[in-house]
Amino acid sequence: MAQQENQLDRERFCCSICLDPLKDPVTTGCGHSYCLSCINTHWDNEDERGSYSCPQCRQTFTPRPVLVKNTMLADLVEELKKTGLQAAPADHCYAGPEDVACDFCTGRKLKALKSCLVCLASFCEKHLQPHFQSPPFKKHKLVEPSEKLQENICSCHNEVMKMFCRTDQQCICYLCSVDEHKDHDTVSAAAERTERQRELGLRRQTIQQGVQDREKDVKLLQQEEETVNGSADKAVKDSEKIFTELIRLLKKRSSDVKQQIRSKQQTEVSRVRELQKRLEQEITELKRKHHELKQLSDTEDHNQFLHNYPSLSPLSESTHSSSIRIRPLRYFEDVTAAVSQVRGRLQDILSETETEILQIMSQVDVLLLQPEPKTRADFLKYSQEITLDPNTANKHLLLSQGNRKVTVMREEQSYSDHPDRFTVWPQVLSRESLTGRCYWEVGMEVEVGMIGIVSVAVTYKNISRAGNSDECRFGYNDKSWLLQCHVNSYKFHYNRIMTPVSGPLSSRVGVYLDHSAGVLSFYSVSDTMTLLHRVQTTFTQPLYAGVCGGCFCGAS
Repeated sequence: MAQQENQLDRERFCCSICLDPLKDPVTTGCGHSYCLSCINTHWDNEDERGSYSCPQCRQTFTPRPVLVKNTMLADLVEELKKTGLQAAPADHCYAGPEDVACDFCTGRKLKALKSCLVCLASFCEKHLQPHFQSPPFKKHKLVEPSEKLQENICSCHNEVMKMFCRTDQQCICYLCSVDEHKDHDTVSAAAERTERQRELGLRRQTIQQGVQDREKDVKLLQQEEETVNGSADKAVKDSEKIFTELIRLLKKRSSDVKQQIRSKQQTEVSRVRELQKRLEQEITELKRKHHELKQLSDTEDHNQFLHNYPSLSPLSESTHSSSIRIRPLRYFEDVTAAVSQVRGRLQDILSETETEILQIMSQVDVLLLQPEPKTRADFLKYSQEITLDPNTANKHLLLSQGNRKVTVMREEQSYSDHPDRFTVWPQVLSRESLTGRCYWEVGMEVEVGMIGIVSVAVTYKNISRAGNSDECRFGYNDKSWLLQCHVNSYKFHYNRIMTPVSGPLSSRVGVYLDHSAGVLSFYSVSDTMTLLHRVQTTFTQPLYAGVCGGCFCGAS
């Protein structure tokens, strides 16, 4: 109650222009009071018009009234200030350039608190009170302050637009509904709003569900990131440990070889030195005997010579030079050659291992939610160049057009023997390995008189090649997938299981592979892409395109 009385005092003794307590109050002839400076400024702006109006009741005065200070009102305002008369609202209550201003404030306008869709006007807190207190206003529709209220007025009839034309999808007034929008599908704006609100609610639910789904996906990706990081860290740690152990083994083997060489060196050197020492002893002994023989030979006395001759000691068996085998610079070269061969084999192993690791690394892929393409243009974004490998082609297959076309021949072709060649089944593989997302097309040219069977395959590289067993045949083992294209039908083969396939016949088949997602799809290609068969599995190795029989034009 005290607050209401204080509010009433403030409204009575405040200037309606500046909204501050009256300062040097003056009273016009119509009985309204203002600050002297405020009313003078207001009337200064009306000098050109020649008449002067009251800002509140709009009563005009001619000539301009001479105003004097209302001393009694001034004293009363001062007394009320001492009892708590509040000042005008703070600056933040006034309407700025970005705010909606009260349409009923004079002078400096306050911010609008609400806008009325019936009055088509905006009101500050003070001027909004009749809408709360007066019964005629209580049915008015109040909304948040809006500067676009005039957009609710029909530009043709100057009436409030309370109707909606569904035919023309626009708001109209009642007169429009019986005039230019006659016979159109029209409803009240409120009814259309209800329908649109329902649609909006459904769209919000869809969006909210989408947000929830994506939040789940974000959490899954966060978990995937942690898993990838953890797996990578473990792989690095384990690999470093394995390579460290491998380096240790190599160093140990190097030390063992070095020790064996030095041990053999020492043994051989000792043997050489022993033999050398024995030879030197024999040389000394031979020289001594040679000296004795020379002395005996030089004896002039025949009897003395004959007397001493029997006492000569026989020559001991000597080491013959032919028993000594000399191999200059050839003692340990064989060891070096053997170590070099080990190095070569190790380099080959490391090279093969690097290739395998790179292939495995290429398969590491965080599977993002990406739908399969729909149109041929979408598929061609993943186009993969396909060329055929002559080293894998059966000898009854002729490759041409830069190894992009294959034709079945009655006579054998002059291919050299190769371990990768299919020896019995008329099959051939691509040069390119297939990982990630890729797409290629196979065109079929069936000649007159041919049975007309072309098989499009996808296979692991380690499929068997020699012989006529099922392990070598596309679609008859767990290493290959095959689509047979007959003249009037399709059949799918995998691991000796045949599945009939229905679909429009076409001279061109498209193959789409998403290696990481484990998706392999075959399409009939024409003006539209028609799915023939889809495989969902887990691929453990890079794949290769394959063709069996018939004629093939590789197209990417």
